[in-house]
Amino acid sequence: MRLSRHSDYAIRVLIHLGAAATPATSIAAIAEAFGISRFHLMKVVQGLVHGGFVAARRGRGGGLTLARDPGEIALGAVLRHTEATEAMVPCATCRIAPACTLPPLLGRAMAAFLAVLDQANLADLLADPQALLGLLQPTKPAREG
Repeated sequence: MRLSRHSDYAIRVLIHLGAAATPATSIAAIAEAFGISRFHLMKVVQGLVHGGFVAARRGRGGGLTLARDPGEIALGAVLRHTEATEAMVPCATCRIAPACTLPPLLGRAMAAFLAVLDQANLADLLADPQALLGLLQPTKPAREG
């Protein structure tokens, strides 16, 4: 199983918001911390807001926060929201589709994968928020000379 970049970024956003010491964080700050495109992150954040994982407030004092306690955000639920719900293999035009047993097998494997992630939540990923925040601080370039 390989997660999409969209899901990867969604989990990174949640980790950043969960570890953040500030009441609200901007998309720009998260993009800078991870060194990823702010424009791509905007689409990811929109999805997380729509899914009820992140709250967004506009204006002065606004920004992004977790919409729920980290212990209430199951990783399986996040991935169900961010990953495509289509089959893992495109069977519609395959000649052996009527007799093939691969799609149900892959379906069971995906269900098992998500069942494991349903047992983990964002709080599990935030065991050491200070270490995470330390790694997310912009680094100053080394002085030459």
